[in-house]
Amino acid sequence: MDAIECIVTRSSVRKFRPDAVPTEEIREIVRAAQWTPSYKNSQPWQVLVISGSRKDELTAMLLDLMDKRAEATPDLPPPREWPEPQDSLIRDLMDKRSALAGIDLNAPESVLRSKKANFRFYGAPCGLFITHNASLGSWSILDAGMFVQSLMLAAHARGLATVPQAFLTDYAAQVKEFFGLSATTRILLGLSLGYAADAPEAMPPRPERVPLEDVLRFFG
Repeated sequence: MDAIECIVTRSSVRKFRPDAVPTEEIREIVRAAQWTPSYKNSQPWQVLVISGSRKDELTAMLLDLMDKRAEATPDLPPPREWPEPQDSLIRDLMDKRSALAGIDLNAPESVLRSKKANFRFYGAPCGLFITHNASLGSWSILDAGMFVQSLMLAAHARGLATVPQAFLTDYAAQVKEFFGLSATTRILLGLSLGYAADAPEAMPPRPERVPLEDVLRFFG
């Protein structure tokens, strides 16, 4: 597929087959993503890949922390509120997905189920964590975001599926201890990687995009 098709057809998958992803395939995806541009070629990203029994151990730890109502320790604080039009876009998406699911996805029990699914990596064989040095500033977070997009597109181009997951950063302090990372590491994002399951719930309907006129302006 060409670059435009890859961007337009990539979708966040939330149900995976258990089939293992070859290590060399992951290496090729990350190798391609390394060509992401960065401020002064600083390349401020690191990728942690977890699978097999170690992934099961991490899942068990995260679920236990959630069950114990442990205080969240994200390195990037989540937004507490959204301005317009973002607030309306988010509410519209949740309303549509709630209607399709036949339940209120904003209800506490629904959020709990969603977190558990996140901590289980939606059944994917691989979990990825994107990290960088905590002393780096906002430009490096932007660079890492571009790297994540490159990584997801490279995976899609090779027939693999991904979903970016903010929930996987909820217990960043404990995850860093699990991996043996220093306190100077910042966990930016988690992802699941694998082969999409052949099931309707794997890829819910994609949210609509705002009209082009709302995001594009020409001058001159």
